Amino acid sequence: MKKVNFLQGKDFLKLLDFSTEEIEKLIELASYLKQRKRQGKPHEYCKGKNIALIFEKTSTRTRCSFEVAARDLGMGVTYLDPQGSQIGKKESIADTARVLASIYDGIEYRGYGQEIVEELAKYSKVPVWNGLTNEFHPTQILADMLTIKERFGRLKGIKFVYMGDARYNMGNSLMVGCAKLGLDFVACAPEKYFPATELVEECKKLAEASGGSVTLESDVKKAVEGANVIYTDVWVSMGEPEEVWKERIQELSPYQVNKAVMDTAAPNAVFMHCLPAFHDLKTKIGKEMGEKFGVSEMEVTDEVFESEKSIVFEEAENRMHTIKAVMAATL
Repeated sequence: MKKVNFLQGKDFLKLLDFSTEEIEKLIELASYLKQRKRQGKPHEYCKGKNIALIFEKTSTRTRCSFEVAARDLGMGVTYLDPQGSQIGKKESIADTARVLASIYDGIEYRGYGQEIVEELAKYSKVPVWNGLTNEFHPTQILADMLTIKERFGRLKGIKFVYMGDARYNMGNSLMVGCAKLGLDFVACAPEKYFPATELVEECKKLAEASGGSVTLESDVKKAVEGANVIYTDVWVSMGEPEEVWKERIQELSPYQVNKAVMDTAAPNAVFMHCLPAFHDLKTKIGKEMGEKFGVSEMEVTDEVFESEKSIVFEEAENRMHTIKAVMAATL
């Protein structure tokens, strides 16, 4: 079997911790493992190992991706939901890390502040993987980059536009990923929704080294003109209070991804979204907010979401392949 553990023992907390070459190798490994799975060929690189999944924030794609990837690699899995762990409640993060690391070969964390997953890693003797924090979502970005490479055959020189609230985990992580891998990243949003200045400056330096670029733009037409990828995310994140919906809908509606936006982008442009998406009123929250604020679609129209340009479900599948690559490489 192919030797895959080129990051053995290393944590996967944010893409800033990895070189361009390491990230490219993870994407290459994910592509190889995807091919193995499609061909029905075994790839139990981690047979006999066991991992723990800590989910303080629930998720369909992240949980399913980690569980299926782990089983494909030959591992056992324990899922700890928000009620299934004493982390930070009856037991400190440091103690939780030391207990789990004495039982398991790897630990995934999905939840709140980046400092939590960083502390878990500090006290764990086994690899810790970030399944999402408020600040970063590195496994999603690997999936996004694999999906773009599959579609365009390259990453360097791709114009990538992120529309909406670019201040948190998705805006941050996509900017870092694009900067590391030579894409031309544009955050398209009102100024108050731009990423933090310090991170922007760091990413501009990374982009200069990789041949990419980082741009902040409030004018939609300028931002999306000639874009290869149009990306967005929900306007209100998990854990945020209901009061912010009104403000976000008012301020971000001009940045909705619709047919006019896609028509302004390059002819070969694709639409991407990390999901779940409010593109109709078929969800409980979508219906409630839609009735309350008089909207039937939010960050993306149903027309775009269901169009041939939308590659959101290819992107969702690639979560599993890239997470598998991260676990195989670090274990």
